[in-house]
Amino acid sequence: MNDISELETRITTALERISKGIAVLSPQATGADEDVARLTAELEDERTTNSQLAERVKAVQQSRAEEVDRLRNELDRLTAQLAADEAVMAQLRQVNAELRANNDALREAVGSGVADADLVNAAMATELEGLRVAQAADRAELEAVLGELGKLIAENDPNAPTAGGTEKEGTDA
Repeated sequence: MNDISELETRITTALERISKGIAVLSPQATGADEDVARLTAELEDERTTNSQLAERVKAVQQSRAEEVDRLRNELDRLTAQLAADEAVMAQLRQVNAELRANNDALREAVGSGVADADLVNAAMATELEGLRVAQAADRAELEAVLGELGKLIAENDPNAPTAGGTEKEGTDA
């Protein structure tokens, strides 16, 4: 029986040591669980932040793409306007050169005492053409100004009517 009491004591002692070991490990395990839970929460926060930043980046990229498209359209419009203005200016230069040549010929004819009706008619026709080209140049400049004003008004007040309907009124070349 002595053996049984001794075994019983040994088993009790072993169980007490196991309980103490479990008690010591339990706070450590709980601390580790708390660390895992905290790190998991931080990871989720970082993922949320990362997805928010990714959305912001997408929005900025979209905005930049829209701005680039708007600037390209503006560049195309201004390039077309410049080409039209250059064409009108070239026509104006040509008509002015013709007018100078006709006026020189008319001066020579008047200077020599010969008044040629054909030279006078050609000078008048060239001068009239010069006035028409000058009017076209003024109209192109006015349309450019109206276009810019209409664009500025539209940017500041989207409900305002555009000047597009009035630009071509009264154009009788």
